[in-house]
Amino acid sequence: MNWIILIIAGLFEVAFASCLGKAKQSSGNEAVMWYAGFVVSLAISMILLVKASQTLPMGTSYAVWTGIGAVGTVLMGILFFKEPADFWRIFFICTLISSIIGLKAVS
Repeated sequence: MNWIILIIAGLFEVAFASCLGKAKQSSGNEAVMWYAGFVVSLAISMILLVKASQTLPMGTSYAVWTGIGAVGTVLMGILFFKEPADFWRIFFICTLISSIIGLKAVS
């Protein structure tokens, strides 16, 4: 169950990073709403990370959480913010995913 909580925490990390990207592209009240989404997503992500790390090793929890956040944020950037998707970016995202799976396998 704590692995599921950790994955959800990582997804909320993607959400707060994406909210920052959208806030940067917005202005006025729309930007304020994106910043509010950032704060809410950040709080939920941190609370879930704390919950998951109560039974999982802290190093593993943090590495998986940041890995999910990094992979998800890069994918969001490629899909929604028109960031480049060249061979090396995809290659290193795949190596990061392999590392996350490896941490799960040895924990």
